[in-house]
Amino acid sequence: MTNITDSGDPATDKPEQAQNEGFGSFGYRTYVLNALLIIYILNFIDRALLSVVARPLKAELGISDTAFGLLTGFGFAFLYTIVGIPLARLAERRNRVLIIAICVALWSLMTALCGLATEITLLGVTIGGFWVLLACRVGVGIGEAGCTPPANSLIADYYPPKKRSSAMGYYAMGVTLGTLGANLIAGPIADHFGWRYAFFILGIPGVVIGLILYFTVKEPPRGYTEPAGTKQSVARATFGEAFKELFSKPSYWWMVGGATMAAFCGYAISAFQSLYLQRAFGLTAGEASVWFNVPAYAGGAIGTFLLGYIASKMKSSSAVAWLSAGGLILCVPFFGLAFTSAIGAICVIGLAVGNGIKYGYLAAQYSIAAGVVSNRVRATSTAIMLFVVNLLGYGLGPPAAGIVSDLAFSPALEEAGYAEVLDRSMCDAAERAVIFAEREARIASGEARSFWTVLSEDTSNRVSPISVEARNAVLADLERPVTEEQFVFCEEHNQSSTRISMLFLTVLYAVAGVFFLFSAMRLKRDMPE
Repeated sequence: MTNITDSGDPATDKPEQAQNEGFGSFGYRTYVLNALLIIYILNFIDRALLSVVARPLKAELGISDTAFGLLTGFGFAFLYTIVGIPLARLAERRNRVLIIAICVALWSLMTALCGLATEITLLGVTIGGFWVLLACRVGVGIGEAGCTPPANSLIADYYPPKKRSSAMGYYAMGVTLGTLGANLIAGPIADHFGWRYAFFILGIPGVVIGLILYFTVKEPPRGYTEPAGTKQSVARATFGEAFKELFSKPSYWWMVGGATMAAFCGYAISAFQSLYLQRAFGLTAGEASVWFNVPAYAGGAIGTFLLGYIASKMKSSSAVAWLSAGGLILCVPFFGLAFTSAIGAICVIGLAVGNGIKYGYLAAQYSIAAGVVSNRVRATSTAIMLFVVNLLGYGLGPPAAGIVSDLAFSPALEEAGYAEVLDRSMCDAAERAVIFAEREARIASGEARSFWTVLSEDTSNRVSPISVEARNAVLADLERPVTEEQFVFCEEHNQSSTRISMLFLTVLYAVAGVFFLFSAMRLKRDMPE
């Protein structure tokens, strides 16, 4: 790799070909981008882990859908967003690689501690498992706040403008690959060893990877890849100057609005998708995650990369925004199909295609955030975008999904006359117990369901592998017993209430697409001269 020193002036620190090639050799740039991708994958593995093990975790800690939504959403997002901007400002003038390394080690450690969440007593005060888990998730959020803003700033200095869309799209695959990895690994671990072990096993490696990043990735000169003659300042912009520059870019704020709405829908659906699949198809956590979620998020990863790649090959600088708008609007019918079909194969196809054409907006949000501003406010631009996206999208999306689900379930309790003897937590515990009893019966008989069997099964006519008598025995053995009649009610309305929540969120993707359309219309005029 070429030995380049940082004199403080990007105009003198880079050769003329830097605008075409980027910082360092091709091989080294590729290594750095892959290292940042791995970090981002870990970011979303640890973020998505809670949703993957939702069913057994909710049952053990006694958490409602609404409380789970708060746990996965606002509880994580609040300090994540609050801390994000100060860390981004620090990244404008301090070593970005060091900041990322420290943060990945912190959030990985806090993820591992989530596995210890249980009811504790301190100074005579009993603290429920929900609050202990919430405190650990807050720690995860603080650590993850120091990942994306400095990472995007690094990528912008390693790659020249014409290659940034593809580089940002590649990096953005971490969202779907991380979610995919959480499902692929955590689901089977939860089935075989329990949900707590999933946090231990997936949390610890991040500490080691943070150290490797620090000792192998170099800090590039700021503004190194800007085209020759571009007016740049190495002086750190004040917060007021950063806001002034951002407020002069309408395309940026339209993008922020679209990304926020997309995140509102995406994080909410992701938080409850495994729960919906288990309720709708009678699956364990491992079956739902490996057989349904993995292909769904694999489609998302491919789509994220392809949109960034296609946008980089198109002459129009606004192509990435136009493509994102179209994907967000077109994904609605595919998700609608996934959440209404009783056939597993149709559900998987709908999820995979929907994610494949939807997730491209991630490349757009990062490339627009970095591309419409000067190099000295890139990290701040990204942090402000993530502040709004995560506080309103991530923070409010999952709670909204839980609230809609619980609200849709409650009238059914009243109508059936069960309000005095039955609640949602009893339904969750009963369904989980029956699902595992059915799975054990299939294994014992040598008729355990295969991947293809589940995908082709029509759940509207699903026949239980255990007798009514055996199921009644399971229900009577619960801490809070449930009758057969109550169980049938629970099974039907748990499915329908969660489905209503998923469909409500799906329709809102079209609103996000409209916001990206407005961003695309203005983007060319907002690009730096």
